[in-house]
Amino acid sequence: MKKKLRSNKKKFIPVSLPFLTKTDIESVNKVLKKGWISSDGPEVKIFEKTFSKKFSRKFSIAVSNGTAALEIALKALNIKRNDDVIIPNFTIISNAIAVIKQNANPILIDCDLETWNMKIEDIEKNITKKTKAIIVTHIYSYSSNMDKILKICKKHKIYLIEDAAEVIGLNYKNKPCGSFGDISTFSFYANKQITTGEGGMISTNNPKIYKKCLSLRNLCFGKKNRFNHDDIGWNYRLTNMQAALGISQLKRLQKTVKEKMSIGNYYYKKLSLNKNIYMTPPIIDNYKNIYWVVGILIKNKKILASKIIKKLNRYGIGARPFFWPMSEQNIFKKMKIFKKNNYPNSKYLSKYGFYIPSYLKIKKTDMNYVISVLNNLV
Repeated sequence: MKKKLRSNKKKFIPVSLPFLTKTDIESVNKVLKKGWISSDGPEVKIFEKTFSKKFSRKFSIAVSNGTAALEIALKALNIKRNDDVIIPNFTIISNAIAVIKQNANPILIDCDLETWNMKIEDIEKNITKKTKAIIVTHIYSYSSNMDKILKICKKHKIYLIEDAAEVIGLNYKNKPCGSFGDISTFSFYANKQITTGEGGMISTNNPKIYKKCLSLRNLCFGKKNRFNHDDIGWNYRLTNMQAALGISQLKRLQKTVKEKMSIGNYYYKKLSLNKNIYMTPPIIDNYKNIYWVVGILIKNKKILASKIIKKLNRYGIGARPFFWPMSEQNIFKKMKIFKKNNYPNSKYLSKYGFYIPSYLKIKKTDMNYVISVLNNLV
């Protein structure tokens, strides 16, 4: 029999909170005092250099956000009209938008129900003569199987863009996620393992791609005449203030990852006992779970995630729904972009999945309260 719980009206436990230390704040204040507030300053270059070293890359380009990173990456690889780019169906809309902005065709791949990443076995089935690239987004917790994906890319001679926005600090076989492929992209949004408020990074080992990305980030200013532009680019620069925060956050990345894993493991230990809930475990086939977010998937299809989220909110607990599949997006239906609509796993996750509070320094008492309420609702 389930317990009767009282609503927590005095306190609200949010899904996420940025964690800023005294050192973080002091780092930004130093920049402010120096007057280096725009993108023109030493901290941006220092951030790029230290980031490259941390993620085993030769070059990195700091940008305004993760979406900007994807847009620049695609254009730097010369993805153009009518090219096909394979992307996950279960992901943030940024992947599809970036492809569409290049007048290319996003080709969707369904996810698996164990790790929530793209189904590797479906990728090769969707490769044609028009396929020019694959965007691999590591979803929520685990890395994708990069060995298999790299093998596919090499076999078909197509580019690999590794979107590591959600797994910053996670390793795949002792190599950092974000160190694979032709280009990797990152996001430093407020709920990421490294935050600059808004921000992102592009990393590569190819000097030609690096130079192209640098130009695209900064409006493609002319080489001889600055204001006679060589190509269509963007103002996707990161400020020196943000870079200062990023440098400070990067220094304690491993500590952050360790704490995120500890939070996720605690939830898993308690909630995996509930037969109506699926949580991704701490380890699958030697792949560790970084628990960027702690995702809950309801097994009972009579209970929608949206209803549980509303009930959690009444009990003073923040929760957010999973990604809505690209195949189900209103805008893409209007545009009639996707002809196929056979993605059952993505649809299931979007209807029955949500994530719960798991920010750094969350109190054990708050976690226990979340666990208690969830066990009573599901």
